[in-house]
Amino acid sequence: MKTTPLSRRTFLRGAVGGTAVALALPTLEAMLGARGAEAASTGPIFGIFFWGGGLPWHDGHGAPQAGHPDLWTPATTGKDYTPSELLAPLAPYQPSLVTGLTPHTEVPDLPAGQSDGHMRGFMVSMTGDRIRPEGFDHPSHTLTALRPTLDQYVAKHPNFYGPEIPRFRSLVLGASTARFHDYGHWNAISYNGPDDLNPPILDPGQLYDLLFGVAADTAGMKRRALLLDAVLEDAKSLSGRVGAADKQRIEAHLEHLHTVKNRLEFSGESCAPPGKPAPNDELVAKTDIMGSLLASALACNMTRVFSFMLSSPATTHVFGNLGVPNDFHTTVHEGAWEHARAGILYQMQAFAAFLGRLQAVVEPTGGTLLDRALVFGLSEYGEGYQHSVAEMPCVLAGGAHGKIRRNVHVRDPGGNYSKAHVTMLRGVGLETPSFGWNGGQTSEAFGDILV
Repeated sequence: MKTTPLSRRTFLRGAVGGTAVALALPTLEAMLGARGAEAASTGPIFGIFFWGGGLPWHDGHGAPQAGHPDLWTPATTGKDYTPSELLAPLAPYQPSLVTGLTPHTEVPDLPAGQSDGHMRGFMVSMTGDRIRPEGFDHPSHTLTALRPTLDQYVAKHPNFYGPEIPRFRSLVLGASTARFHDYGHWNAISYNGPDDLNPPILDPGQLYDLLFGVAADTAGMKRRALLLDAVLEDAKSLSGRVGAADKQRIEAHLEHLHTVKNRLEFSGESCAPPGKPAPNDELVAKTDIMGSLLASALACNMTRVFSFMLSSPATTHVFGNLGVPNDFHTTVHEGAWEHARAGILYQMQAFAAFLGRLQAVVEPTGGTLLDRALVFGLSEYGEGYQHSVAEMPCVLAGGAHGKIRRNVHVRDPGGNYSKAHVTMLRGVGLETPSFGWNGGQTSEAFGDILV
């Protein structure tokens, strides 16, 4: 069947109460050509899932933190390890992980304070490099990166997307609104480079509008669901002008939007602009909704790179429903180990809800979005009590099109964190002779995980 070429800016159009509305389409073969569409719909997905607060401290973090069990490190290594208590929520998604990692970058003497795990651990795990010494001020917690974070490194790598760039190179999302400071690094985890942060989208309604709604003068519409009804006739007309594969994509797109819209409409406050940090039960629900919207964007080929900041560095999120009386940053500094355990376990439950949304989307070619994805799960340091950068978490969820072995535990005490970076970058198809800077560079990968 001969199809009509379409602009990438094609929208489904209609009217609601005399007001013109438009709804974005997924990327179609008619927009890219068959070869470009195949690459967009089958290429690897790379994402980051970040939580603040590290892990509960234990003997492996040093003498001041000793006397508590390690609830993170599985007792066994290799394939099909037995998950630990904190990893149990993630077990249905068979994540691989590396334990024992730490930064190997140099720490300059001046300005003082660059060894603080809040800053050093974050920068090395997210960028492979140390903090930028110029402009660093430890007393005021002012800092920036020397280079892009891993999400932006992948999104802007010339060999990741190739010539066919999707609608969004990357999506930068988040959940908790609690912040240690209202400036700089404490508000975002995604950097383009020095002093150039990407603030996360925190509101599901805003994310929905960005992804799917392009409307003029729609303030009077009571429900966004009217958009779907308004453009159905245009969708039917367009379906008759494209090939069978594109027709299926349009129909699947509309069906998924119906599902998402229903969830948004019945979720009440979860779509309202957030004010105070959400109660802990709402944090998981919000993560679930944001994950659903992201899954739709990935399935529609709007992007293949994302970052999700569940809670910010040095998070002050209050896990009140768990009986934790203080914000989480205060909690860990007070040495409240049981409360720290509860807060981290709950964040792992949110991580599981997020992965579940990717696992739930079955693709036309078979498999799921999670099978195609590599989701890098991490925090800013090993633990928040003394800011140790020993035993930093490193989760690799998803199969990256079979390039990452799933459900494998590798133990590497004192290992270079950038060895995980090399593993992930090669896993998503990027040639990486080495990665890391200023003493942290390595050409090694974890062969037990990388296929």
